[in-house]
Amino acid sequence: AKIPQIQHNLKPLIDFYANLDEFVNKTLMNFANEPMRRQPEVMATTPPRSLLDLFTTSAPSAIIEMFFAILVIYFFLSGWTRLRRNAITSRSSFGGAMATARVIQDVVDDTSAYLGTITLINLILGLIVAAALWMIGMPTPLMWGGIVTLLNYIPYFGPVFAALLLAMGGLMTFPDLFWALIPAGIMIGSHMIEANVVTPLIVGHRLTISPILILISLSFWGWVWGTAGALLAVPLLIIIQTVLKAAGKPDIAGFLFEHGTLVQDVDEARAHRRASRDQSG
Repeated sequence: AKIPQIQHNLKPLIDFYANLDEFVNKTLMNFANEPMRRQPEVMATTPPRSLLDLFTTSAPSAIIEMFFAILVIYFFLSGWTRLRRNAITSRSSFGGAMATARVIQDVVDDTSAYLGTITLINLILGLIVAAALWMIGMPTPLMWGGIVTLLNYIPYFGPVFAALLLAMGGLMTFPDLFWALIPAGIMIGSHMIEANVVTPLIVGHRLTISPILILISLSFWGWVWGTAGALLAVPLLIIIQTVLKAAGKPDIAGFLFEHGTLVQDVDEARAHRRASRDQSG
């Protein structure tokens, strides 16, 4: 009963896509220099007509990407103790070992603080969206709340994708276009409050990262791991930022002219050396 309704709502887009496909095929045939002896078989591609069709076509690749990412994380965590011990014991001095231990501890603290805070915020956001969807009569509100919680881990693009999914779900549920767009409006409004008020108030400036760096990290890790890479982009960026804060920032000019490749703030460098001497003494 829902499929004819969504087909009726999306019929103009489907017709436009079919006409565009037919126009492209005819144009390519007209540009042919010589007639073809045999008419090639054209496989008709049917656009997804329901949310279930969209999930079933994209689910296999997403499952493979998530499985690969979970496998990598599992092996990393299983060897974390040995990796940490080797990184500390391989230092040539006691001060260097203590500095390495501090860097590792800072990485763990910053990453766990970010993940714990963002997880709590995302869970509350998902519950609020689920409650609002339940109040307007949207089916399976807990499922939609879980989708919102998961996609909100992906900065910028995740909430937009969640709003698009809710808009499609609204088109399948409500006959009126205004009511069909209310679920997406609930998601957008809740996310605007969360992103501009709640998260800055709770997280503060401690874990502030440049939006440009976030977009670069999303692009790179999304290209490497797909959906799983997009979910892990910000935690990996926090790890890199914490290490560079302790070890020094890349000095591109120094690298080109064969000088030092890492530079530190003078006060930070003195503080690190003073802490190392205190630990040695």
